Amino acid sequence: MPIKRAHLYISGRVQGVFFRAWTAESAQRLGLGGWVRNLVDGRVEAVYEGDPAKVDRMIELSREGPPRARVDAVLDDYSEPPQGLVAFEVRRTA
Repeated sequence: MPIKRAHLYISGRVQGVFFRAWTAESAQRLGLGGWVRNLVDGRVEAVYEGDPAKVDRMIELSREGPPRARVDAVLDDYSEPPQGLVAFEVRRTA
């Protein structure tokens, strides 16, 4: 089964609105591996790995965010090979 990896940088009103918790719950519900964390510049960084269709769905969800968030932009990178991530975690701010 092919595995897809997406590395996203999400900007807007994405900190202090439960974006990381919402991302983790959504990714876990889809069965994705990866992680999410806040960045000191106010963005959120996320990595999703798993079934290509489910990764694509998570990217769509990330463009919307949770109800209190406002997503202005999502920069995505697909150049990194999958690393075999099977669990999804919330990481500390970088």
